[in-house]
Amino acid sequence: MSKQRREIEGISLSFLDVISCGFGALILLLVLTKVFEPIILEDTVQNLEGYLAALQQDLFDIRGEAKAINRDMVHKEDKQKEEIDRLAQVKADLSALQSRYDATIDKSKISNTIEGRLADAKQSLTAEMEALLAEYQKSSDDNKIGGIPVDSEYVIFIIDTSGSMFNYAWPLVLQKVSETLDVYPRLKGIQVMNDMGNYMFSQYANDWIPDTTARRRAIIDRLRSWNVFSNSSPVEGITKAISTFYKPGRKISIYVFGDEFTGRSIQQVVDVIDRINREDTDGNRLVRIHAIGFPVQFAAPPRYQETGIKFAILMRTLCEKNGGTFVGLNDFRS
Repeated sequence: MSKQRREIEGISLSFLDVISCGFGALILLLVLTKVFEPIILEDTVQNLEGYLAALQQDLFDIRGEAKAINRDMVHKEDKQKEEIDRLAQVKADLSALQSRYDATIDKSKISNTIEGRLADAKQSLTAEMEALLAEYQKSSDDNKIGGIPVDSEYVIFIIDTSGSMFNYAWPLVLQKVSETLDVYPRLKGIQVMNDMGNYMFSQYANDWIPDTTARRRAIIDRLRSWNVFSNSSPVEGITKAISTFYKPGRKISIYVFGDEFTGRSIQQVVDVIDRINREDTDGNRLVRIHAIGFPVQFAAPPRYQETGIKFAILMRTLCEKNGGTFVGLNDFRS
């Protein structure tokens, strides 16, 4: 009995020894692990710092490359803008050249058209016209130049400032005004109005412009850019000129420059001028009325030519009834 008990106690002690050794081994392992752990963590931190430094360097490199790429893009955009501007300028130059070419072609066509119509007009002369031409003789009157009486001491220009005149016939208008003034070496007064009665120089409204070399030059210079509104009807300008500037004893000539009459009735205008520009006891009118017709409308399609024909009929009638001369030009270019 005691022998068996002693065997069991021996076995129990051996098991406890084994368990104790196992726990001791575990504790030893834990101690060893704790001893070497800081070294491993320190190495890990150093590796991370190196990796972070490498990433920062890569970031700096990428930023540098991005700046270089942005500079290249800006440079290329500037070059592209310059090329676009050059292309736009080339297109504008081409358009201007095309416009000049078209204008040249149009002028050539207009010239041919006018010449053809003049030829047709000459061929259609009636027998009565031919008889009148055969009997025509130049006047020996010293007071006439080119058939136009130049005995006046005052001259008033009534000029159509509409778009058709300003855009197509203006250089010739300047030339004809200058030539008309040259016919009168010395005048007592000059005035320039448009066909609606607007004055060229507001400071001389209702008064005469002094006739000096400087003033004549100023008239031509101002006329180059004088483009006020016009209704292409000279009746307002003529009636205002007569009612404002006529006085007994003044010899006045009115020169009407225009290309069309847009009013409804020619006879109505003639009647209005007759009432204002009355005849004296000798049958002479208060002022002379001359006119120069610019054939701008005859270069347009036939449906637009009616106003040009009406102007020619109106002014020829007014000039005939008011002691003046109507001159119809065969071209509207200088």
